[in-house]
Amino acid sequence: MSVSAVQAEEKVFGWVEKATLKPWGIEVKAKLDSGALTSSLDARDIELFEKDGEDWVRFRLKLENQASGETFSDTLERPLYRELTVRGAGGRDERPVVLLKVCMGNTIYEEQFSLRDRGEMNYPLLLGRRTLSHLGLLDVRRTFMQTPDCEKDAPLVAHESKD
Repeated sequence: MSVSAVQAEEKVFGWVEKATLKPWGIEVKAKLDSGALTSSLDARDIELFEKDGEDWVRFRLKLENQASGETFSDTLERPLYRELTVRGAGGRDERPVVLLKVCMGNTIYEEQFSLRDRGEMNYPLLLGRRTLSHLGLLDVRRTFMQTPDCEKDAPLVAHESKD
């Protein structure tokens, strides 16, 4: 099968796309980064706590909604999916990971997102290889090739816990 035949079957995304966080409907700019394994979301005031004998995470989102220009600021609670240890030039960093839903193109994807303060970054949402593997093809020469458009009956790609 030729490359063009494969591209005809799969959606093609640019290295920057708009994505909508569900169920809140917040449209944000996302960087698609094949160099990162796990996706990451800008979150503040991150706090681990226990609820009904399970580990949970409370965090605050403060995101500019690209569709409306308004700021979405809310404190959310999600079950802790796992903890991620990141090793880099600055040493080791422990980050909580939660499952969230994001609309890319016309499909909703339930994915793992590590929570960290990305306030100094250009993009509040980074989509890593785990997420990219579900999307389609990545064209690093292009941006904004898909528009998030997920209605109530949009297909959902549920998270698969195989890692």
